[in-house]
Amino acid sequence: MHGRLTGIAGLTPGYFAGVMATGIVSIGAQLKGLVLLAGVLFWVALGFYAILVVLNVWRFVAYRDYVSDDFRDPARAFGFFTFIAATNVLGAALVGTGRTTLAAGLLTVSVLVWLVLGYVIPWTSVLGNQRRPMLDTANGTWFIWVVASQSIAVVAAGLEPVYHHLRNELAILAVFAWSVGVVLYAACAVFVALRVMLYPLEPRHLDPPYWVSMGAVAITIVAGARIVEMEDAPMIDVTRDLIAGLSVVFWAFATWLIPVLVAAGAWRHFIHRLPLRYVPTMWSLVFPLGMYSVAGIYLGRADRLPVV
Repeated sequence: MHGRLTGIAGLTPGYFAGVMATGIVSIGAQLKGLVLLAGVLFWVALGFYAILVVLNVWRFVAYRDYVSDDFRDPARAFGFFTFIAATNVLGAALVGTGRTTLAAGLLTVSVLVWLVLGYVIPWTSVLGNQRRPMLDTANGTWFIWVVASQSIAVVAAGLEPVYHHLRNELAILAVFAWSVGVVLYAACAVFVALRVMLYPLEPRHLDPPYWVSMGAVAITIVAGARIVEMEDAPMIDVTRDLIAGLSVVFWAFATWLIPVLVAAGAWRHFIHRLPLRYVPTMWSLVFPLGMYSVAGIYLGRADRLPVV
């Protein structure tokens, strides 16, 4: 019992990445017509999500000091954004199977949490943190902030065909979240690049969350492709061509990143012989690969690019 309680106290904020990974593979299977596999993975993801919600609520109530420490730790705090992304990955899967009412509910929850955490986490972990310098704590988990933003755009765009009376509002939300995500990616990329260039980089530092740098681009592509497919609305009309073009650019960049990340993994595990063992952050590797596959499907369809 004591060990179980200790495990809950030390629960990693980014554990919802497991739901993200399972959910996106389910969506990819659904798009490829593998209905049975998609259904099984969806229910696994949903069960995983429910368990994590219960455990995290327990942790917030019973172990507030641990949670507070996580919010102040710039190397861990951005992992809380995985809750938003996981919620919307499930929402996107529900949209794909016609369960739009539940998807709309999940979107509402995620937007509210996003609006709060989007200001709280940068302040508690970085801006309001007395620790200086701060750049040496930047890592791949910072890109989860981008993933959370873009996941909102994906679900908002997916719900638009069903909620015609909210077309303008959903268009504004989708474009707003997509745009914020793009700017956040640029900011996170600068911080992480500076950390890599200015501070020693050891094999243990290049952990799986660095793959989120590619996954964040991939979900930006998915969100862009879904926005391009939305019906005419004032916000869509003025941004459709821009988003369509940038989505192709982002796809090229995401594709370019994959060999870089594979090489980094080889440098970490084969050259420096760092043991390959399971850690919770391993889920951060699965999600980007699944999202990249889904991004190619959506982008090729939206922009009529069979090669993608």
